[in-house]
Amino acid sequence: MSHKPKLRSLPDRIRQIALFEVGGLLLITPPFVWLSGVPLTDSLGLLAIIAAIAALWNAAYNTGFDWIEGRLTGRTADRRPALLRVVHALGFETGLLLVSLPIIMAWTGMGWLEALIADIGLALSYVAYAYVFNLIYDRFFPIADES
Repeated sequence: MSHKPKLRSLPDRIRQIALFEVGGLLLITPPFVWLSGVPLTDSLGLLAIIAAIAALWNAAYNTGFDWIEGRLTGRTADRRPALLRVVHALGFETGLLLVSLPIIMAWTGMGWLEALIADIGLALSYVAYAYVFNLIYDRFFPIADES
């Protein structure tokens, strides 16, 4: 397909990532502390490190996903259908899980199975959060049509 839909600008992408990561820390840290038994300061430090890694992954993954989607469908990311939003969120979290598991193990002293369960819990929480966040973000900050 030769139509090249417009991608988000760099400032827009930075705003999207910053809002996503701050919102995620505020929403996910309290339940993580409660369910894992890891103290608040340790949990916040761990989740902040993972958030920083996620921010870099977020920029690369979303830009690549949007680019591929645009080339294949001719549509911009803010017009993404629900099922593809689910695929998008799952792909993002799967990639992040591969990086975050060893960090969780090292930071908390959890064994691999306990860390895997914690990481899957975080990933599932963030999949739901990513779906809702990106849906809302796209409504509040649509990609401007080219004229």
